[in-house]
Amino acid sequence: MNAHDTAPVPPPGCPAHGSGARVPLHGPEFAADPQAYYEYLRHYGAAAPVELAPGVEATLVTDYAAALQLLQDSSTFRKDARRWRAFNEGKVSPDSPVAPLLAYRPNCMFADGADHLRLRQAVTDSMARVDTRRLSRSTEQISGYLVSQFGARGSADLLGDYAKQLPLFVFNELFGCPADIGDRVLFGISGMFDGVNAEKATAVLFQAVGELVALKRRKPGDDVTSWLMQHEARLDDEEMVHQLALLLGAGAEPLRNLLGNTLHRLLTHERYAREGGLIDEALDDTLWENPPMANYAPHYPAADTELAGQHLQAGELVLVSFAAANTGPALKASRQAGSNRAHLAWSAGPHACPSKEPARHITVTAIEHLLNELPDVELAVPEDSLTWRPGPFNRALATLPARFTPVRSARRGAPAPVTGAAEQEKSAGAARPAEHKGMWSQFLNWLTR
Repeated sequence: MNAHDTAPVPPPGCPAHGSGARVPLHGPEFAADPQAYYEYLRHYGAAAPVELAPGVEATLVTDYAAALQLLQDSSTFRKDARRWRAFNEGKVSPDSPVAPLLAYRPNCMFADGADHLRLRQAVTDSMARVDTRRLSRSTEQISGYLVSQFGARGSADLLGDYAKQLPLFVFNELFGCPADIGDRVLFGISGMFDGVNAEKATAVLFQAVGELVALKRRKPGDDVTSWLMQHEARLDDEEMVHQLALLLGAGAEPLRNLLGNTLHRLLTHERYAREGGLIDEALDDTLWENPPMANYAPHYPAADTELAGQHLQAGELVLVSFAAANTGPALKASRQAGSNRAHLAWSAGPHACPSKEPARHITVTAIEHLLNELPDVELAVPEDSLTWRPGPFNRALATLPARFTPVRSARRGAPAPVTGAAEQEKSAGAARPAEHKGMWSQFLNWLTR
């Protein structure tokens, strides 16, 4: 056997095959089998040259130890995207499809040093005030509403009809969005991540959040927006808008994917159906093997440096592959030994997810409630016919068709408790001349009737 026989071969359909080009993380081939790409990328070492979109180059860290080193070394690797050399030199256009998730915004995700500590502490402290019982009640109410919309049909797309909408609704409630603002928040976030008129959707989101900040300045409530506003960090209006847009967008999309990927695992692995009661285990398995954010955590070396023996230039875009690090050989022994939380699905270091416990709680509660309402739910199509959404960052199905015995869509028993945005909307209802038409408005009307 010669050296040529052992050379790594790019996955089938990979445009880098035999060309020496960067390995693309966009397109249907990567979405269909990302693990084949990660296996190939590991032959480059701890990090590999990739393309995020046409003309957008990056270095992707695939090794667990190297990823942990990068995520924890905030002096060498910075988050401020104004350091991105290729963007500053005009090599990446502002209208690139990946720019909305990479370009600089004045929020804690793109901040370093004292600015990051101040903004991050305000976010962490405000999210820590969320009461678990309130979160459970809100999630159950929203789950009940969503199931009522499709339960009588006996079939649903558990992504479009459930997993996509539930996180947005939960965050609207937690952040105290009244109907008219909440409708636009839902429209804005959905459009940004679905790529449907993303520029307009982004403008709508920021306009709605700006109005929410103005509203809470006048009339604070028992919600995350008001707590963030009252924090000793004393965020000004611009800072408030950008932290809220980050929390709403960066919270809703990964949670949507986590819900969808965990449901996919429950419906396609016989062990969970056979043994039952394993939602937490299915969630952990999903975080290990199919994390909702597969490749992200953009960083920029402050100066030319080395990472695990690989040279990196100042201002070079470096991403972490949570999916590759989690499934690489270094973590196999750790996982087999029962260390079920050693994965990097929540990132690590000073920029680790500040809301992982609420996210776990929402996911488990939403799935438990769905399975209680639809106990015989099953996949409605062959598993191998499911398709995954293309893109370098998220790991998410396009649809998750399911079938079940139809259930009554009418609400049962006494009305659920009215809290947060619903209480505010109910008190304002008499002054509203016309009924709202958006999804959040319809939920609030359903909740308070």
